[in-house]
Amino acid sequence: MERTVAAGIMTALIGFTSSFAVVLAGLRAVGATPAQAASGLVAVCLAQGLGMLWLTSRYRLPLTLAWSTPGAALLASTGAVAGGWSAAVGAFLVTGGLILLTGFWPRLGALIAAIPAPIAQAMLAGVLLALCVEPVRGLVDDPLLVAPIVVTWLVLVRLAPRWAVPVAFVVALAGIALDLARDGGLDGPLLPHVELTAPTLTWSAVLSLAIPLYVVTMASQNVPGVAVMSSFGYVVPWRATMTVTGLGTVVGAVAGGHAVNLAAITAALAAGPEADPDPGRRWRAARTAGWTYLVLAALATVLAGVAAAAPAGVVGAVAGLALLGTLGSALAGATSTVDGREAAVVTFVVAASGVSLAGIGAAFWAVVAGLAVRAVTHRRVPA
Repeated sequence: MERTVAAGIMTALIGFTSSFAVVLAGLRAVGATPAQAASGLVAVCLAQGLGMLWLTSRYRLPLTLAWSTPGAALLASTGAVAGGWSAAVGAFLVTGGLILLTGFWPRLGALIAAIPAPIAQAMLAGVLLALCVEPVRGLVDDPLLVAPIVVTWLVLVRLAPRWAVPVAFVVALAGIALDLARDGGLDGPLLPHVELTAPTLTWSAVLSLAIPLYVVTMASQNVPGVAVMSSFGYVVPWRATMTVTGLGTVVGAVAGGHAVNLAAITAALAAGPEADPDPGRRWRAARTAGWTYLVLAALATVLAGVAAAAPAGVVGAVAGLALLGTLGSALAGATSTVDGREAAVVTFVVAASGVSLAGIGAAFWAVVAGLAVRAVTHRRVPA
């Protein structure tokens, strides 16, 4: 039992510390104030924790949930949309509605699956690029604070890859704490704080944020999450999982939460044999992860305040390091086949450009451009 509990705690801690900086960066980029970004972090932690507790109690499976890290990176690359923060919240609501609809209308999920994988991966890679260069900028702008973070990450990538980003985050916290001590300490609330925002719907936010956020969440989180669970012999209850994550996204949206989904990377920590030799008992690890996320929700406001008070570039450096592995996988997927590589490269370039046309962000136009190039250049194999 102790082994299973430890696996659950580790699942939540690694999931949280390795990417919470990405979530805060994404929410701030689309217009959230520091308090609203902290509220969004609390919201997704609560949605994940409560969702895992319900799913594990109902199905006795090691079903773990996560926030959409690629989705948060998408927010960071898209930036503010017409209508500001309330329009972004409206886009989060639409994303939750689409996830919820996917559970009841499989054809919607099939439509997403119909997007060629190289194009979907190229869009994700282009979105991630802007954040992944932040460690380089940080080394130039503030080497005394950023260099220890990068060196720690590099050493642990060699010795203990799973802990590379979490320990780099701890090193960043130590540097931020020293900086805060010199400036008189941390200002702002310490207790969990939720700030509700009335959503507004705009076409530009739906096309720039909601649809790309839905696509990357499905293609980079939910679908791979099902595959990871299948590799350990578990069948994911698709409709129930999409319903829980869709509702969690919808409810959390008004508090600033962007998207909740089935875990992919950290899913193996609770579903694998390291959690428990008996597959029938591993669900307890996921349940422990759910309880741990509720505890982390109580600490989220403090951590968000620390991140907001950090010197420029430090949090971005941690976020960039956290996304390097995802960027590498996305680039490999985008260029995995020769046929259609031109379309994938165009998709990547447009997504990385950050351009906005007609008030609609680069991620949407990247997919449009990629599909258009593929339609022209795709060489059909004779039957």
